[in-house]
Amino acid sequence: MYTSLDSIGKVSLMMDLIAQKQRALGSNIANVDTPGYIRQDVNFGQYLSTMNSPLETKLSEKLGPSAINLDYSGEPVNVGNEILEMQENSIFYSMATRRLTNIVTEMKTVINVGK
Repeated sequence: MYTSLDSIGKVSLMMDLIAQKQRALGSNIANVDTPGYIRQDVNFGQYLSTMNSPLETKLSEKLGPSAINLDYSGEPVNVGNEILEMQENSIFYSMATRRLTNIVTEMKTVINVGK
């Protein structure tokens, strides 16, 4: 059975991923001139593809969000690309907050109709 709480958990996981990616991008920009610095990234596709697994979903419900793995590409940091990815990340954030707002609105509607 589908519940709004399932959706809240998925949106919460997405928000965690977005925040971690923003930290990684900020770290990349901050260390652009650091010799030997390895670029960090968070791969949404790799992480979200596991959410379709019933076992992963059950484990994440019991244990909370899993630790987020950072990808280390070894490529040099390009500030322009990092800023572009920050903008994309901002769009993901807007989508996730909009989805969460819709879920809360749906829950309010159900509560008000039940009165």
